Amino acid sequence: MTARIQPAPDPFLDGFTLQDVDAEGVRIRASVGGSGPPVLLLHGHPQTHATWQAVAPALARRFRVVAMDLRGYGDSEKPPGGPGHAAYSKRAMAGDAVAVMRALGHDSFAVVGHDRGGRVAHRLALDHPRAVTRLALFDIAPTATMYARTDMAFAKAYFWWFFLIQPEPLPERLIAADPEFFLRTHVEGQSKTTGCPSPELFAEYLRVYRDPATRHAICEDYRAAASIDLAHDAADADRRIEVPLLALWGGKGTVGRTYDVLATWREKAGDVRGHPLDCGHTLQEERPDLVLAALDGFLE
Repeated sequence: MTARIQPAPDPFLDGFTLQDVDAEGVRIRASVGGSGPPVLLLHGHPQTHATWQAVAPALARRFRVVAMDLRGYGDSEKPPGGPGHAAYSKRAMAGDAVAVMRALGHDSFAVVGHDRGGRVAHRLALDHPRAVTRLALFDIAPTATMYARTDMAFAKAYFWWFFLIQPEPLPERLIAADPEFFLRTHVEGQSKTTGCPSPELFAEYLRVYRDPATRHAICEDYRAAASIDLAHDAADADRRIEVPLLALWGGKGTVGRTYDVLATWREKAGDVRGHPLDCGHTLQEERPDLVLAALDGFLE
């Protein structure tokens, strides 16, 4: 288990301070910087908060930015999944986010989520509508929509959606045979930009991916997405996201090629805008300039 830290400079986010935050009993590692209206950044798989390296410091010139490691990822706590994988439901992870922001003095804030972090952000906007002022989601369509409309092309491209949900310990043991190979194959397959992720970012992702507890937590995250999260989504099928939603996706990636991204989110929210970027899956690493340009007007 990662040891607690005293507040310290973040080696990846220039000008930010790392700290551990008690999210109602779960220890969450967060990086905080800047001043102004609060913005929460949520990473995806297999990243950590370090994925915002080229975005967070720029945002911090005008915003108070919090980039946290989701539970189970990075240097946040990795609790057992529990019955029905409930500890890794997006509801539980959204609860962490609200608790972290409240502990830092923010009752309402904008949320920017990529990949798994976008799914946490979606649930956050439904469960805590008064906490979220604006919602930006990167390279995802709604989870329930993606599962319901899965075809051969999507299943082949996103094989881990179906591999990682297999019963414990099958995926955990297979990945343990060569974590670096699995991780490199995953990120290189999704990135469409040479040099992304950078060697230093890949080394950081590999550092935490070597931890068996991280790999198990990641599997629990995906298992929850294919079970308890779908139950929560079904119960909220008629609810709409109440705040403005910005959807951005990689023009060279699978999501935009497989789904009409804006149409899927207009089924879930009333105020939806967005467009593709010239990149693959990891927008904030591949085209941070375009991400910042899109967020500039939206977050204001």
